[in-house]
Amino acid sequence: METYFTRWGMLKIASDFIFFYPLVMMHVWLVGALFFYFKWERKQVTVPELAAYPPISILLPCHNEGENVRETIDSLLQQTYPAFEIIAINDGSTDNTGALLNEISRLHRQVRVVHFAAHQGKAMALRAGALMSANEFLVCIDGDALLDAQACIWMMSHLAAPNVGAVTGNARIRNRSTLLGKIQVGEFSSIVGIIKRAQRIYGRLFSVSGVVVAFRKRALWEVGFWTADMVTEDVDITWKLQCAGWEIRFEPNAKCWILIPETVLGLWRQRLRWAQGGSEVLLRNFGIFAYWKQRHMWLVFLEFGLSLLWGYTTVIVLLATVVALSTGHADALLPVHFVSTGNIFFILVLSSLLQFAVGIFLDSRYESHLWKTYIWIIWYPFLYWIMIVCATFCGFPKALLKKPGQRALWSNPDRGFKP
Repeated sequence: METYFTRWGMLKIASDFIFFYPLVMMHVWLVGALFFYFKWERKQVTVPELAAYPPISILLPCHNEGENVRETIDSLLQQTYPAFEIIAINDGSTDNTGALLNEISRLHRQVRVVHFAAHQGKAMALRAGALMSANEFLVCIDGDALLDAQACIWMMSHLAAPNVGAVTGNARIRNRSTLLGKIQVGEFSSIVGIIKRAQRIYGRLFSVSGVVVAFRKRALWEVGFWTADMVTEDVDITWKLQCAGWEIRFEPNAKCWILIPETVLGLWRQRLRWAQGGSEVLLRNFGIFAYWKQRHMWLVFLEFGLSLLWGYTTVIVLLATVVALSTGHADALLPVHFVSTGNIFFILVLSSLLQFAVGIFLDSRYESHLWKTYIWIIWYPFLYWIMIVCATFCGFPKALLKKPGQRALWSNPDRGFKP
Protein backbone atom coordinates (compact mmCIF):
# COMPACT_ATOMS: atom_id res chain seq x y z
CA MET A 1 0.00 0.00 0.00
CA GLU A 2 2.83 2.36 0.86
CA THR A 3 4.54 1.52 -2.42
CA TYR A 4 1.36 2.30 -4.35
CA PHE A 5 0.93 5.67 -2.64
CA THR A 6 4.52 6.79 -2.99
CA ARG A 7 4.91 5.49 -6.53
CA TRP A 8 1.49 6.09 -8.05
CA GLY A 9 -0.49 8.12 -5.55
CA MET A 10 1.79 11.17 -5.36
CA LEU A 11 2.19 11.32 -9.12
CA LYS A 12 -1.57 11.01 -9.53
CA ILE A 13 -2.12 13.94 -7.15
CA ALA A 14 0.47 15.98 -9.03
CA SER A 15 -1.04 15.20 -12.43
CA ASP A 16 -4.53 16.02 -11.16
CA PHE A 17 -3.24 19.39 -9.95
CA ILE A 18 -1.57 20.09 -13.31
CA PHE A 19 -4.79 19.62 -15.25
CA PHE A 20 -7.49 20.71 -12.81
CA TYR A 21 -5.90 23.89 -11.42
CA PRO A 22 -6.02 25.80 -14.74
CA LEU A 23 -9.44 24.30 -15.48
CA VAL A 24 -10.88 25.60 -12.20
CA MET A 25 -9.23 29.01 -12.56
CA MET A 26 -10.58 29.42 -16.10
CA HIS A 27 -14.12 29.16 -14.78
CA VAL A 28 -13.35 31.44 -11.83
CA TRP A 29 -12.07 34.12 -14.24
CA LEU A 30 -14.96 33.61 -16.67
CA VAL A 31 -17.61 34.04 -13.98
CA GLY A 32 -15.96 37.19 -12.64
CA ALA A 33 -15.45 38.70 -16.10
CA LEU A 34 -19.05 38.12 -17.14
CA PHE A 35 -20.27 39.61 -13.86
CA PHE A 36 -18.08 42.67 -14.53
CA TYR A 37 -19.59 42.98 -18.01
CA PHE A 38 -23.21 42.79 -16.90
CA LYS A 39 -22.68 44.98 -13.82
CA TRP A 40 -20.67 47.83 -15.38
CA GLU A 41 -19.25 47.35 -18.85
CA ARG A 42 -22.32 46.90 -21.05
CA LYS A 43 -23.81 50.14 -19.67
CA GLN A 44 -20.76 52.22 -20.65
CA VAL A 45 -21.54 53.26 -24.19
CA THR A 46 -20.69 56.97 -24.25
CA VAL A 47 -17.79 59.01 -22.91
CA PRO A 48 -18.72 60.17 -19.39
CA GLU A 49 -19.33 63.81 -18.57
CA LEU A 50 -17.22 64.68 -15.52
CA ALA A 51 -18.34 67.09 -12.84
CA ALA A 52 -14.85 68.61 -12.90
CA TYR A 53 -11.74 68.31 -15.05
CA PRO A 54 -8.75 68.87 -12.76
CA PRO A 55 -5.44 69.28 -14.61
CA ILE A 56 -3.42 66.11 -15.11
CA SER A 57 0.19 65.30 -15.95
CA ILE A 58 1.00 62.59 -18.48
CA LEU A 59 4.30 60.97 -17.54
CA LEU A 60 6.33 59.50 -20.40
CA PRO A 61 9.50 57.64 -19.30
CA CYS A 62 11.82 57.06 -22.25
CA HIS A 63 14.95 55.02 -22.72
CA ASN A 64 16.26 54.84 -26.31
CA GLU A 65 12.84 55.56 -27.82
CA GLY A 66 14.07 57.53 -30.82
CA GLU A 67 12.02 55.45 -33.25
CA ASN A 68 8.74 55.80 -31.37
CA VAL A 69 8.63 58.85 -29.13
CA ARG A 70 7.47 61.39 -31.72
CA GLU A 71 4.50 59.23 -32.70
CA THR A 72 3.69 58.63 -29.04
CA ILE A 73 3.69 62.32 -28.13
CA ASP A 74 1.60 63.13 -31.22
CA SER A 75 -1.09 60.77 -29.88
CA LEU A 76 -0.88 62.38 -26.43
CA LEU A 77 -1.33 65.88 -27.85
CA GLN A 78 -4.63 64.73 -29.36
CA GLN A 79 -6.21 63.96 -25.99
CA THR A 80 -9.72 65.37 -25.63
CA TYR A 81 -9.16 65.97 -21.91
CA PRO A 82 -9.21 69.76 -21.54
CA ALA A 83 -6.30 70.36 -19.15
CA PHE A 84 -3.10 68.34 -19.33
CA GLU A 85 0.66 68.58 -19.63
CA ILE A 86 3.19 66.03 -20.84
CA ILE A 87 6.35 65.37 -18.83
CA ALA A 88 8.86 63.29 -20.80
CA ILE A 89 11.71 61.77 -18.80
CA ASN A 90 14.78 60.85 -20.82
CA ASP A 91 16.35 58.06 -18.77
CA GLY A 92 19.96 58.23 -19.93
CA SER A 93 19.20 57.34 -23.56
CA THR A 94 22.17 56.67 -25.82
CA ASP A 95 20.31 57.30 -29.10
CA ASN A 96 18.63 60.49 -30.35
CA THR A 97 15.76 60.39 -27.83
CA GLY A 98 17.00 63.40 -25.89
CA ALA A 99 17.41 65.56 -28.99
CA LEU A 100 13.95 64.61 -30.26
CA LEU A 101 12.34 65.43 -26.93
CA ASN A 102 14.04 68.84 -26.84
CA GLU A 103 12.83 69.55 -30.37
CA ILE A 104 9.25 68.51 -29.54
CA SER A 105 9.20 70.59 -26.36
CA ARG A 106 10.19 73.68 -28.34
CA LEU A 107 7.26 73.12 -30.69
CA HIS A 108 4.66 72.31 -28.04
CA ARG A 109 4.38 74.27 -24.79
CA GLN A 110 2.47 71.40 -23.17
CA VAL A 111 5.60 69.21 -23.29
CA ARG A 112 8.27 69.45 -20.59
CA VAL A 113 11.45 67.38 -20.62
CA VAL A 114 13.83 66.19 -17.93
CA HIS A 115 17.09 64.42 -18.76
CA PHE A 116 18.93 61.87 -16.61
CA ALA A 117 22.69 61.96 -17.17
CA ALA A 118 22.85 58.19 -16.55
CA HIS A 119 20.45 55.28 -16.86
CA GLN A 120 18.43 55.08 -13.60
CA GLY A 121 15.54 52.73 -14.41
CA LYS A 122 11.84 53.20 -15.12
CA ALA A 123 10.84 53.47 -11.46
CA MET A 124 13.21 56.41 -10.92
CA ALA A 125 12.06 58.05 -14.15
CA LEU A 126 8.42 57.84 -13.05
CA ARG A 127 9.30 59.15 -9.60
CA ALA A 128 11.10 62.15 -11.11
CA GLY A 129 8.15 62.92 -13.36
CA ALA A 130 5.71 62.67 -10.47
CA LEU A 131 7.77 65.02 -8.31
CA MET A 132 8.09 67.51 -11.18
CA SER A 133 4.34 67.66 -11.62
CA ALA A 134 2.26 70.15 -9.68
CA ASN A 135 -0.91 68.17 -10.43
CA GLU A 136 -2.63 65.63 -8.21
CA PHE A 137 -3.46 63.19 -11.02
CA LEU A 138 -0.90 61.41 -13.17
CA VAL A 139 -1.30 59.28 -16.31
CA CYS A 140 1.66 57.03 -17.10
CA ILE A 141 2.30 55.39 -20.47
CA ASP A 142 5.28 53.79 -22.20
CA GLY A 143 7.41 55.55 -24.79
CA ASP A 144 6.22 53.35 -27.66
CA ALA A 145 2.48 53.42 -26.92
CA LEU A 146 -0.36 55.30 -28.62
CA LEU A 147 -2.98 56.52 -26.16
CA ASP A 148 -6.59 56.68 -27.33
CA ALA A 149 -7.84 60.28 -27.49
CA GLN A 150 -10.52 59.72 -24.82
CA ALA A 151 -8.53 57.46 -22.49
CA CYS A 152 -7.74 60.15 -19.91
CA ILE A 153 -11.41 61.05 -19.49
CA TRP A 154 -12.37 57.43 -18.92
CA MET A 155 -9.68 56.93 -16.28
CA MET A 156 -10.39 60.23 -14.55
CA SER A 157 -14.05 59.26 -14.22
CA HIS A 158 -12.91 56.67 -11.64
CA LEU A 159 -10.45 58.91 -9.82
CA ALA A 160 -13.32 61.19 -8.87
CA ALA A 161 -13.97 58.66 -6.09
CA PRO A 162 -11.69 59.62 -3.16
CA ASN A 163 -10.79 56.01 -2.26
CA VAL A 164 -9.45 55.16 -5.74
CA GLY A 165 -5.68 55.32 -5.93
CA ALA A 166 -5.15 54.06 -9.49
CA VAL A 167 -7.00 53.07 -12.67
CA THR A 168 -5.47 50.72 -15.21
CA GLY A 169 -6.44 50.92 -18.87
CA ASN A 170 -6.93 48.47 -21.70
CA ALA A 171 -3.72 47.60 -23.57
CA ARG A 172 -4.36 46.72 -27.23
CA ILE A 173 -1.84 45.20 -29.64
CA ARG A 174 -0.63 47.28 -32.59
CA ASN A 175 1.63 44.79 -34.33
CA ARG A 176 0.46 41.32 -35.39
CA SER A 177 2.50 40.29 -38.41
CA THR A 178 3.69 36.91 -37.05
CA LEU A 179 2.02 33.94 -35.38
CA LEU A 180 3.34 35.07 -32.00
CA GLY A 181 1.93 38.54 -32.52
CA LYS A 182 -1.49 37.24 -33.57
CA ILE A 183 -1.65 34.89 -30.60
CA GLN A 184 -0.88 37.77 -28.25
CA VAL A 185 -3.76 39.80 -29.69
CA GLY A 186 -6.09 37.05 -28.51
CA GLU A 187 -4.15 36.61 -25.27
CA PHE A 188 -4.60 40.23 -24.20
CA SER A 189 -8.36 39.91 -24.72
CA SER A 190 -8.98 36.35 -23.60
CA ILE A 191 -6.47 36.08 -20.77
CA VAL A 192 -5.30 39.51 -19.59
CA GLY A 193 -8.62 41.30 -20.11
CA ILE A 194 -10.72 38.55 -18.55
CA ILE A 195 -8.46 38.26 -15.49
CA LYS A 196 -8.45 42.03 -14.87
CA ARG A 197 -12.24 42.14 -15.11
CA ALA A 198 -12.59 39.20 -12.74
CA GLN A 199 -10.07 40.54 -10.22
CA ARG A 200 -11.91 43.86 -10.18
CA ILE A 201 -15.07 41.95 -9.20
CA TYR A 202 -13.32 39.79 -6.61
CA GLY A 203 -11.79 42.85 -4.99
CA ARG A 204 -8.07 43.18 -5.79
CA LEU A 205 -5.91 43.29 -8.93
CA PHE A 206 -2.59 41.49 -9.16
CA SER A 207 -1.15 44.26 -11.33
CA VAL A 208 -2.01 47.40 -13.21
CA SER A 209 -0.83 47.60 -16.83
CA GLY A 210 2.31 49.68 -16.59
CA VAL A 211 1.85 50.77 -20.19
CA VAL A 212 -1.37 52.67 -19.40
CA VAL A 213 -2.38 53.62 -15.87
CA ALA A 214 -3.56 56.71 -13.98
CA PHE A 215 -2.62 57.48 -10.36
CA ARG A 216 -3.61 59.78 -7.54
CA LYS A 217 -0.35 61.39 -6.43
CA ARG A 218 -1.38 61.46 -2.77
CA ALA A 219 -1.70 57.67 -2.87
CA LEU A 220 1.74 57.32 -4.45
CA TRP A 221 3.24 59.67 -1.87
CA GLU A 222 1.71 57.64 0.94
CA VAL A 223 3.41 54.41 -0.21
CA GLY A 224 6.74 55.98 -1.16
CA PHE A 225 6.19 56.00 -4.95
CA TRP A 226 7.71 53.26 -7.13
CA THR A 227 10.41 50.95 -5.77
CA ALA A 228 13.69 51.28 -7.65
CA ASP A 229 14.89 47.68 -7.16
CA MET A 230 11.76 45.84 -8.40
CA VAL A 231 11.95 44.33 -11.89
CA THR A 232 8.23 44.92 -12.54
CA GLU A 233 7.48 48.30 -11.02
CA ASP A 234 3.83 48.09 -12.08
CA VAL A 235 3.20 44.91 -10.05
CA ASP A 236 5.01 46.36 -7.04
CA ILE A 237 3.10 49.66 -6.99
CA THR A 238 -0.18 47.77 -7.35
CA TRP A 239 0.52 45.77 -4.22
CA LYS A 240 1.83 48.76 -2.27
CA LEU A 241 -1.30 50.80 -2.99
CA GLN A 242 -3.75 48.01 -2.23
CA CYS A 243 -1.94 46.99 0.95
CA ALA A 244 -2.24 50.63 2.04
CA GLY A 245 -6.01 50.47 1.55
CA TRP A 246 -6.36 52.17 -1.83
CA GLU A 247 -8.75 50.79 -4.42
CA ILE A 248 -7.53 50.04 -7.95
CA ARG A 249 -9.93 49.77 -10.88
CA PHE A 250 -9.84 48.50 -14.45
CA GLU A 251 -11.32 50.66 -17.23
CA PRO A 252 -11.57 48.77 -20.56
CA ASN A 253 -12.59 51.93 -22.45
CA ALA A 254 -9.21 53.53 -21.71
CA LYS A 255 -7.46 52.02 -24.71
CA CYS A 256 -3.74 52.22 -25.39
CA TRP A 257 -2.13 50.67 -28.46
CA ILE A 258 1.20 48.98 -27.73
CA LEU A 259 4.01 47.12 -29.49
CA ILE A 260 4.76 43.59 -28.33
CA PRO A 261 7.55 41.05 -28.99
CA GLU A 262 7.10 38.96 -32.12
CA THR A 263 10.17 36.76 -31.84
CA VAL A 264 10.60 33.77 -29.57
CA LEU A 265 13.65 35.29 -27.86
CA GLY A 266 11.94 38.64 -27.30
CA LEU A 267 8.83 36.97 -25.92
CA TRP A 268 10.90 34.73 -23.66
CA ARG A 269 12.76 37.71 -22.18
CA GLN A 270 9.47 39.51 -21.54
CA ARG A 271 7.79 36.54 -19.86
CA LEU A 272 10.90 35.75 -17.82
CA ARG A 273 10.94 39.34 -16.55
CA TRP A 274 7.23 39.12 -15.69
CA ALA A 275 7.76 35.85 -13.85
CA GLN A 276 10.74 37.22 -11.92
CA GLY A 277 8.90 40.45 -11.09
CA GLY A 278 5.83 38.62 -9.83
CA SER A 279 8.02 36.37 -7.70
CA GLU A 280 9.84 39.39 -6.24
CA VAL A 281 6.54 40.90 -5.16
CA LEU A 282 5.44 37.56 -3.72
CA LEU A 283 8.60 37.27 -1.64
CA ARG A 284 8.46 40.88 -0.47
CA ASN A 285 4.82 40.60 0.63
CA PHE A 286 5.01 37.21 2.33
CA GLY A 287 4.26 38.84 5.68
CA ILE A 288 0.76 40.03 4.74
CA PHE A 289 -0.75 36.94 6.40
CA ALA A 290 0.26 38.34 9.77
CA TYR A 291 -2.09 41.31 9.34
CA TRP A 292 -5.87 41.05 9.30
CA LYS A 293 -6.09 44.39 7.48
CA GLN A 294 -4.31 42.77 4.54
CA ARG A 295 -6.83 39.93 4.25
CA HIS A 296 -8.15 41.26 0.93
CA MET A 297 -4.74 40.52 -0.60
CA TRP A 298 -4.54 36.97 0.72
CA LEU A 299 -6.45 35.41 -2.17
CA VAL A 300 -4.35 37.31 -4.74
CA PHE A 301 -1.20 36.06 -3.01
CA LEU A 302 -2.47 32.48 -2.82
CA GLU A 303 -3.53 32.43 -6.47
CA PHE A 304 -0.09 33.53 -7.64
CA GLY A 305 1.55 31.12 -5.21
CA LEU A 306 -0.54 28.28 -6.63
CA SER A 307 0.42 29.29 -10.15
CA LEU A 308 4.09 29.04 -9.14
CA LEU A 309 3.44 25.63 -7.63
CA TRP A 310 1.62 24.61 -10.80
CA GLY A 311 4.61 25.58 -12.94
CA TYR A 312 7.09 23.65 -10.84
CA THR A 313 4.79 20.64 -10.54
CA THR A 314 4.40 20.55 -14.32
CA VAL A 315 8.16 20.61 -14.88
CA ILE A 316 8.78 17.89 -12.26
CA VAL A 317 6.10 15.56 -13.65
CA LEU A 318 7.30 16.06 -17.21
CA LEU A 319 10.89 15.34 -16.21
CA ALA A 320 9.77 12.24 -14.32
CA THR A 321 7.87 11.09 -17.39
CA VAL A 322 10.85 11.62 -19.69
CA VAL A 323 13.18 9.77 -17.31
CA ALA A 324 10.75 6.87 -16.98
CA LEU A 325 10.28 6.54 -20.72
CA SER A 326 13.97 6.87 -21.54
CA THR A 327 15.07 4.32 -18.95
CA GLY A 328 12.41 1.74 -19.71
CA HIS A 329 10.73 2.06 -16.29
CA ALA A 330 7.46 3.59 -17.43
CA ASP A 331 5.38 0.74 -16.00
CA ALA A 332 6.96 1.17 -12.60
CA LEU A 333 6.76 4.95 -12.41
CA LEU A 334 3.80 6.22 -14.40
CA PRO A 335 0.37 5.67 -12.86
CA VAL A 336 -2.54 4.13 -14.74
CA HIS A 337 -4.18 7.51 -14.20
CA PHE A 338 -2.24 8.89 -17.16
CA VAL A 339 -4.33 6.74 -19.47
CA SER A 340 -7.17 9.20 -18.92
CA THR A 341 -4.92 12.25 -19.33
CA GLY A 342 -5.93 12.63 -22.97
CA ASN A 343 -9.59 13.08 -22.04
CA ILE A 344 -8.75 15.61 -19.31
CA PHE A 345 -6.48 17.54 -21.67
CA PHE A 346 -9.25 17.59 -24.28
CA ILE A 347 -11.64 19.13 -21.70
CA LEU A 348 -8.96 21.66 -20.78
CA VAL A 349 -8.51 22.72 -24.41
CA LEU A 350 -12.28 23.03 -24.93
CA SER A 351 -12.54 25.20 -21.81
CA SER A 352 -9.70 27.36 -23.13
CA LEU A 353 -11.54 27.83 -26.42
CA LEU A 354 -14.63 28.89 -24.49
CA GLN A 355 -12.59 31.40 -22.51
CA PHE A 356 -11.04 32.74 -25.71
CA ALA A 357 -14.49 33.18 -27.26
CA VAL A 358 -15.83 35.04 -24.23
CA GLY A 359 -12.76 37.29 -24.07
CA ILE A 360 -13.01 38.18 -27.76
CA PHE A 361 -16.74 38.90 -27.34
CA LEU A 362 -16.07 41.26 -24.43
CA ASP A 363 -13.30 43.16 -26.23
CA SER A 364 -14.90 43.20 -29.69
CA ARG A 365 -16.57 46.52 -28.82
CA TYR A 366 -13.13 48.11 -28.47
CA GLU A 367 -11.54 46.66 -31.60
CA SER A 368 -13.22 45.70 -34.87
CA HIS A 369 -12.57 42.37 -36.58
CA LEU A 370 -11.19 40.88 -33.39
CA TRP A 371 -12.85 37.55 -34.17
CA LYS A 372 -10.27 37.02 -36.91
CA THR A 373 -7.71 36.32 -34.18
CA TYR A 374 -9.66 33.31 -32.90
CA ILE A 375 -8.07 30.98 -35.46
CA TRP A 376 -4.67 31.96 -34.03
CA ILE A 377 -5.45 32.01 -30.30
CA ILE A 378 -6.33 28.30 -30.41
CA TRP A 379 -2.57 27.66 -30.47
CA TYR A 380 -2.17 29.37 -27.10
CA PRO A 381 -2.46 26.21 -24.96
CA PHE A 382 0.22 24.46 -27.00
CA LEU A 383 2.78 27.25 -27.43
CA TYR A 384 2.35 29.66 -24.54
CA TRP A 385 1.73 27.25 -21.68
CA ILE A 386 5.11 25.69 -22.35
CA MET A 387 6.82 29.09 -22.32
CA ILE A 388 4.93 30.22 -19.21
CA VAL A 389 5.91 27.07 -17.34
CA CYS A 390 9.57 27.51 -18.31
CA ALA A 391 9.53 31.23 -17.41
CA THR A 392 7.99 30.44 -14.03
CA PHE A 393 10.56 27.73 -13.41
CA CYS A 394 13.45 30.12 -14.18
CA GLY A 395 11.97 33.37 -12.86
CA PHE A 396 11.46 32.38 -9.24
CA PRO A 397 15.13 31.46 -8.60
CA LYS A 398 16.20 34.76 -10.20
CA ALA A 399 13.97 36.61 -7.76
CA LEU A 400 15.14 34.48 -4.84
CA LEU A 401 18.83 34.99 -5.57
CA LYS A 402 18.65 38.66 -6.54
CA LYS A 403 20.87 40.91 -4.45
CA PRO A 404 18.75 43.17 -2.16
CA GLY A 405 18.65 46.79 -3.27
CA GLN A 406 19.98 46.05 -6.75
CA ARG A 407 18.64 48.74 -9.11
CA ALA A 408 16.20 47.42 -11.72
CA LEU A 409 17.21 48.87 -15.09
CA TRP A 410 15.31 48.51 -18.34
CA SER A 411 16.57 47.90 -21.84
CA ASN A 412 15.07 48.11 -25.30
CA PRO A 413 12.66 45.18 -25.65
CA ASP A 414 11.87 43.34 -28.85
CA ARG A 415 8.84 45.26 -30.08
CA GLY A 416 8.22 43.17 -33.17
CA PHE A 417 7.39 44.71 -36.50
CA LYS A 418 5.58 48.05 -36.54
CA PRO A 419 2.45 48.23 -38.72
